[in-house]
Amino acid sequence: MTTVAGDLDHADSVALLTRQTEILEQIATGVELTGVLTAIASALEDLVPDCSCSVLLLDRDAATLRHGAAPSLPAEYSASIDGMGIGADAGSCGTAAYTGAPVVAADLRDDWRWERYRDLADRFGLRACWSTPIRGRDGICGTFAVYHRSPHRPTPREEHLVERLTHLASIAIDHDGLLGALAESEERFRRAFEDNAVGMALATLDGAITRVNHAMRALLGRAEPELVGTRLDALFPPVRERVVHDEHEEYEATARTAGGRILDLVVAVSPIRDTEGAPRALSVNVLDVTGRRAAERERRRRAQAELARAAAEAANRAKTDFVSALGHELRTPLQAITGFTELLGTLELDAGRRAAALTHISAAAGHILTMVNEVLDVARIEARALPLTLVDVELEPVVAGVLAMVQPLAAAERVTLHPAAARPVRVRADERRVTQVLLNLVTNAIRYNRADGGTVRVDWEVDGDEVRIDVRDSGPGIPTEHLGRLFTPFDRLGRDSEEGVGLGLPLARGLTEAMGGTLDVHSQVGAGTTVTVALPLSGS
Repeated sequence: MTTVAGDLDHADSVALLTRQTEILEQIATGVELTGVLTAIASALEDLVPDCSCSVLLLDRDAATLRHGAAPSLPAEYSASIDGMGIGADAGSCGTAAYTGAPVVAADLRDDWRWERYRDLADRFGLRACWSTPIRGRDGICGTFAVYHRSPHRPTPREEHLVERLTHLASIAIDHDGLLGALAESEERFRRAFEDNAVGMALATLDGAITRVNHAMRALLGRAEPELVGTRLDALFPPVRERVVHDEHEEYEATARTAGGRILDLVVAVSPIRDTEGAPRALSVNVLDVTGRRAAERERRRRAQAELARAAAEAANRAKTDFVSALGHELRTPLQAITGFTELLGTLELDAGRRAAALTHISAAAGHILTMVNEVLDVARIEARALPLTLVDVELEPVVAGVLAMVQPLAAAERVTLHPAAARPVRVRADERRVTQVLLNLVTNAIRYNRADGGTVRVDWEVDGDEVRIDVRDSGPGIPTEHLGRLFTPFDRLGRDSEEGVGLGLPLARGLTEAMGGTLDVHSQVGAGTTVTVALPLSGS
């Protein structure tokens, strides 16, 4: 007898090759695992007469063996061992699965590993069993057992045949596991795709839709055949720029339903990659935000309406406050004019008292005129109708002129003025308005200074393309809670001084901004206040 491979002769090798080919064809064509394992067990039974074979599958989680195939074993016996636990004394199959090594029980009646199963084997006339563990890609996945009805030890030929067929069984079991995992994965994807509450679609890399889920069909009110082949940009035209986040892009879009309703949508597109990481399709998620956008628009509308209402109420309050404040400020000088006019008309006054009365009338009229001019200036600024003549203005003479004008007031208030060192610089401004702004600021710095000999410093410096003018006083400073009210017309922060009507700072800032500059106030209680005026540098 000629041997071909190990202890297999030519006839065995041909028969085994024929059976292997048939079984591999079964695996390739998708025959169920039970049918493939039955063919493997039957192959050995045909090659080794008077034996019965079985394949048991290992349940790793439960550590038990489940029936796989047993074409010639009694069905009652197979059912009895179905679900047996593995262990060191669990017969041939349970022990082989537990130890990972072949187990030969030449005579079941005196093999200690069969103590628990001996009566069962005797009932069905089984006397010998040897079992080989089946090793798959993830470890032991089952056992291949060969039974005889008389004491028996496997021959080298039988061992070679079982080795080949066990390997074939491992291929079948691994293939079935992969197919099962793939089928399970596909089913999970199908359920996650079709049952998702969010509209979903699959598309080619160039954006042609190939499949849509139920939520997408319901959202658009269209059947799948109407949507397949449609381009994403045509179905969901973007209304804002796309935003890219790592692996996906997101954009806002609109779509029209079959009934003509316009939807507001958020579309997220991400690639589906193959096993090598290359994109092969697109996954599209579409979220309907129509209700949310409508709610946002309604909230904005209500907020704007509320702002408009508040602005109207504020304007009405401001008008009322303005009329009240203006009436209050006009009443005092008008009473003075009226009183002194009656005095002149009813009493014979000497020249000195008449001159004093006329001086009071003139001062009161001048106060009214100044207040009216300031109110008109504020109105012109708000209406952007303030006449300005912007020219190159030498700053030093303007500051010197302002300080000269307020020197009598400073002397009366016992405040020392400190002008800046001579530093010629020109600003682009209206000279009369610059004088008006500085006069307001320096006058305030004198009036609201310390009563025991305060100081006022006026200085300036070039900062880039602008000139920054600082008017710094040594007064008590302004509390933080009052800083926001500094530029409110007629608000004198609770002061009862008869000087000023509360228009100085609002007017100064308005004039400065009209000339293209800025005016800021920095104050610290107990340390004084600094008002900074920034005007464009001439020629900048």
